[in-house]
Amino acid sequence: MTQQNPNNTAEAANRTDWAQREERGNALLLRAMTWMSLRLGRRLARALVHLIALYFVLFSPRARAASRDYLRRVLGRAANWADLYRHVFTFAATIHDRIYLMNERFDLFDIRPQGHHLVDEALKGGRGAFLMGAHLGSFEVVRALGRTHPTLRVVVTMFEENARRINATLAAVNPAAQPEVIGLGQVDSMLRVSQRLDENCMVGMLADRTLLADDTAALRRMAFLGEPAAFPLGPLYMAAMLKRPVIFMTGLYRGGNRYDIHFETLADFTNTPREARQAAIDAALVRYVALLDRHCRAAPYNWFNYFDFWQTAKPKQNAKPNTAALAASRLTQNALVANGANAGTRAQSQMRPPARRDSNTASLAPRETSDA
Repeated sequence: MTQQNPNNTAEAANRTDWAQREERGNALLLRAMTWMSLRLGRRLARALVHLIALYFVLFSPRARAASRDYLRRVLGRAANWADLYRHVFTFAATIHDRIYLMNERFDLFDIRPQGHHLVDEALKGGRGAFLMGAHLGSFEVVRALGRTHPTLRVVVTMFEENARRINATLAAVNPAAQPEVIGLGQVDSMLRVSQRLDENCMVGMLADRTLLADDTAALRRMAFLGEPAAFPLGPLYMAAMLKRPVIFMTGLYRGGNRYDIHFETLADFTNTPREARQAAIDAALVRYVALLDRHCRAAPYNWFNYFDFWQTAKPKQNAKPNTAALAASRLTQNALVANGANAGTRAQSQMRPPARRDSNTASLAPRETSDA
């Protein structure tokens, strides 16, 4: 009988609500939907998407409650059934459009990029950059824009278990169009990210979810849509440790066949000295949340976090497992390996920080990046 690692069991029990939920659907259903969509065409297949959205509005009470809570904040009024349906349908529509985007049917869409010169400038630097987004709009449409750019290669990072799910999902849609996904939380995660950046790749991550419920050292509560919500510091720590520029990105669905892609400067850690790192990360997080707030208000039905994002529900009275030792042990190795790859012995010695807070939080960076 296989023994289960108690650290892994404790960690699984302590994951946030979104991380514990099972994905709905299966590969066979996705293949069937892909087959029908490509043969019926986008307009006819959209009828099925409407039915799917209606089903989830009616029979997914937890998602419906989360949608109502978010829409109340972003719209400034109580959400009605039409609002709930539109919110879920927008999500379903972006997932459905992924079928066509992954099969290179770009002719079906009106894609309007803004600020894409920032990506060109980052590529000219030759050291890659981070593309940091959120569960807002469509990341696939951003990748689609990359596939039309001859020199742009986008690599995706996410939590290891979610990476396996996403790979299985995308393989069902089009195995030939799967992105390279780097699973986080492994000893070599940051090393792999560093290598791709050195190859002048763009590394995409969604930075609006945290994996573990009680990792307060790796979180910062920021005012978002009028009330504090927890945001992970890990993604920005990773960018700061690897000394790369960070570009905010989002692909907003505007109805019909239109997507508006936004690229905006978030931070540039290229020349940030160690003693200024914390202040630079704090400033970048403030800007990240401000951009997220602005785009949510501009396109309110594009936010796709269907769980208690503001953590307004009362916490369960179960004893919380101590995951700090596990996180520090595994992820300090990540940081050391990454720095060794970038700058050899000198950089590795710099990873022995004088300030405990910086060390602990930096070691958590690879773990606290959300799924794409």
